[in-house]
Amino acid sequence: MYKLIASILIVILPILNIHAQVHPSDYNDSIQTSRSESGTENEFKFNARQLIAPGILIAAGSFGVCNKGWFHKNINLKVRDGLQDWRGDKRFTADDYIQYLPLVAHLGLSACGVKAKTTYKERIAVIATSYIALGIMVNGTKYTVKKLRPDGSKRNSFVSGHTATVFMGAELVRTEYKDASPWYGIGAYTIATGVGFLRLYNNRHWVSDVIAGAGVGILSARIGYWLLPFERKLFGWDNKEDRTLVAVPYYQPDTKSLGASFSMVF
Repeated sequence: MYKLIASILIVILPILNIHAQVHPSDYNDSIQTSRSESGTENEFKFNARQLIAPGILIAAGSFGVCNKGWFHKNINLKVRDGLQDWRGDKRFTADDYIQYLPLVAHLGLSACGVKAKTTYKERIAVIATSYIALGIMVNGTKYTVKKLRPDGSKRNSFVSGHTATVFMGAELVRTEYKDASPWYGIGAYTIATGVGFLRLYNNRHWVSDVIAGAGVGILSARIGYWLLPFERKLFGWDNKEDRTLVAVPYYQPDTKSLGASFSMVF
């Protein structure tokens, strides 16, 4: 899945730098005004207080892994056994797909008329950066801790990657659209909580895995926004001068080949 997303980003990111020649300044002016009004430059700077919530969740989940006594017996095992008695042999595997809904909302709500804080290409960059951070933390932890899943299938239970992914998306939605309405974030976090529950219901993770996964997801999203100001400078997105590109398609009857010529002005 990560390779597929990376391939899509490689194709999309260069395209997102292209501005149409028809009144491109009007578009850029509106983006600069929106950015100035919302104060996103300062908002996306690193703030140590933003580490508190994900730090508590990660610490709590880690305690559940390290503590083989009280936490494991009274929470991990009781929740697993209780859900197993309730569930029986039934499984509800929609969490494999629902985990991506907040990410879709993060990109698509602005297309429905909801005011976003950043441009579409910046949101693509934030998602890519967040996914890289998430992949490093999740996979690094899974193959270091090697905790056995509650169903006994594999030793890669801690932390929950599904939970990390959906909570990352929920935090992206909350950060991007909280000025438009807090309900977007509330809705995204409701979906994230549902996915976390399904990971327990389907006997794929322990409670400690889900708690820590939520913390990793939130932290990954915040890393994505912390690095956005540097990416703006790297890709020249802070420049007020427009970049225009002219694409002229052509067809050669003798070779029956299609193509296009490009000209970009910086």
